[in-house]
Amino acid sequence: MKKNNSKKNTRRVAYEARQEKEGQKVVKWIFATLVVLAVCFMAYSLYIMS
Repeated sequence: MKKNNSKKNTRRVAYEARQEKEGQKVVKWIFATLVVLAVCFMAYSLYIMS
């Protein structure tokens, strides 16, 4: 029984590591998109003001 438990535990740890890596990638993409949208809005605002 312990052998099966340790096997599941190692799989769970690997899964958690993979999820964290994917989560960090998603957060980076979201921030990058927000920055790009902010720059576009700034350019649009400057165009409207002139």
